Amino acid sequence: MTVDVIILTYKPDNKFLKAIEALKSQTVKPGKIIIINTEKQYFEELIPEDEFLDKNDTGVIFHIGTNEFDHGKTRNFAVSHVNSDSFIMMTQDAVPADNYLIENLINAIKDEKNIAVSYARQLPTGENDELENFIRGFNYGPVPIDKTKTDIEQLGIKAYFCSNVCAIYNMNIFRQLGGFVDKTIFNEDMIYAKKALDTGYVIRYEPEAIVYHAHNYTYRQQLKRNFDLGVSHAEYPEVFYGLAAESEGLKMIKSAILHLLKKGKPWLIVKLFCQSLAKYRGFRLGLRFHGLKKKQVLKYTNNLIYWR
Repeated sequence: MTVDVIILTYKPDNKFLKAIEALKSQTVKPGKIIIINTEKQYFEELIPEDEFLDKNDTGVIFHIGTNEFDHGKTRNFAVSHVNSDSFIMMTQDAVPADNYLIENLINAIKDEKNIAVSYARQLPTGENDELENFIRGFNYGPVPIDKTKTDIEQLGIKAYFCSNVCAIYNMNIFRQLGGFVDKTIFNEDMIYAKKALDTGYVIRYEPEAIVYHAHNYTYRQQLKRNFDLGVSHAEYPEVFYGLAAESEGLKMIKSAILHLLKKGKPWLIVKLFCQSLAKYRGFRLGLRFHGLKKKQVLKYTNNLIYWR
């Protein structure tokens, strides 16, 4: 099975260059590395395009303007340049943990014709505290999971969970399902996963494929991110209606409190509650964005261009 890699960039930093170097060292090499970069000047502040292409002969770069970006449409544009049996979606700050990332992702889907997408495990980067490390481990454990339509009743919204931070897609199935939704503020990966499950395909979590990826969001950033998450739920009720997202959050909070007490770091419980409150408030505001004034929406969103 052949594979191309797609990376979306905006103001990339050294993590992006580390990711490119790690991709070049893989046991299975990608056919192409397709970069869709938003705003050329930010890319060239890191590395001139000619220099980047000289160092990476499999690289292809397309520059777009901020007003052209959409979570779904931009990725569909990237996929239109794929020439392989499969493709891997990555973000600019996802760094392969070893030389077997691509090999393990391919192995997850190559012999299974019913697997539409398989997403990788995300480990903290070493920049995070005990709370962030726990949250990453809570969402990305060591056990592989295959999710089907029959799991929706038991797993709820977790059945649709799939992350384009790093995920491999079967190209034939992707074409059959019509790709990502063309307009969405967020969650293009989960909306696709829902469509795949409904059609009878499988979503696989592959913990042997590992990237380093973590954020240290401020409470305000958490609120904005979860506002956009709520907007995506409100705009695609056919995907998310009836699936309580809050229940999974409560489960995580309870587990995190026990973990922090066990680790002897109870002061991080304060951070947990503040962070959770910001997430919940942002999400609930996003769900009710239709009732907000435009000024309020622009205050809470993390994606101003989406509302133009």
